[in-house]
Amino acid sequence: MRAAVYRGDRRVVVEAIPVPPLGPRDVLVEVAHCGICGSDLHFVLDGWSPPGRVHGHEWTGRVYAVGRDVARWRPGDLVVGGPTPGCGTCAGCRAGRPNLCAGREAVGERDPGPGAFAEYHRSREDALLPLPDGVDLRAGALAEPLAVALHGIRRGGVRAGQRVLVTGAGPIGALSIAVLVHGGVTDVTCSEPAPVRRELAARLGARAVHPDALVVPASPNALVDVPFDVALECSGRGPAMEQALAQLGRGGTLVLVGAGMDRPRFDANRILLNELVVTGAFTYDPDGFDQALRLLADPGFPVAELIEDDDVPLERVGEAIAALGAGRIAGKVLVTPGR
Repeated sequence: MRAAVYRGDRRVVVEAIPVPPLGPRDVLVEVAHCGICGSDLHFVLDGWSPPGRVHGHEWTGRVYAVGRDVARWRPGDLVVGGPTPGCGTCAGCRAGRPNLCAGREAVGERDPGPGAFAEYHRSREDALLPLPDGVDLRAGALAEPLAVALHGIRRGGVRAGQRVLVTGAGPIGALSIAVLVHGGVTDVTCSEPAPVRRELAARLGARAVHPDALVVPASPNALVDVPFDVALECSGRGPAMEQALAQLGRGGTLVLVGAGMDRPRFDANRILLNELVVTGAFTYDPDGFDQALRLLADPGFPVAELIEDDDVPLERVGEAIAALGAGRIAGKVLVTPGR
């Protein structure tokens, strides 16, 4: 099969690789669409990944073949790549938080086989979800990042009537804005340096500003004129994390949603004096995909605004990753391996 293979030094090359063999409870899916995630940018642009890997984990497709013990799926079924189940026995799993499973692999190593920037993808039968009515294969590829956005909002305890700051209007930031506005949160501000992404944030219902518009008070005891209740940091950049913390009112919450290698320098006195909460949001809730698919089936949810109009073939994966990393693209880019 054809696949987009990361070869190091920011190079992604289309190569012919073996179709993964099926175990008794595996399913082989012909990939229809696969979104380019922020982590894919880190793998390629920041060197998080070893060379030789095929990435891509936000995908939909059609079942092509099943292992001998698979009873739930049949060739032709339309499916969404879902969450990998936890072990079920560790403290995280027993607490209903399988995203914190003690047995999880490191980021980028969750699947021992190739990812979905390829014509076919092998999945465990229990890591697939049916594509629901009202959601096409293209929209369904948003399910995973939308579940991530939903988890970040839940971790922040956001509710209607609060002021919310979203830093970074990449795909997760844009999805977070869409969820907030759709859910009745009317006071949403987005800080984003790239003009095309500020424009998208504004279309989704946020007040979009350049990061330079956000003032950082000199004293850790001082607050901005109109502070925020919750800040969702979706860029993964250290300066944005520091700036977001400084926009909070007393008792406010900063949720770190975007991953990155750029480490912040937080003002501990600001956290202490104002009793701020700083927390992370890793992947999604146990029912995150179900919530996401229900939203995607809602005619009022702005799916068309969130996805770039033009899908890209495997040959343009590296080009699209570079454009996303440079902030030249606003929405989610979908890869169509069969083109």
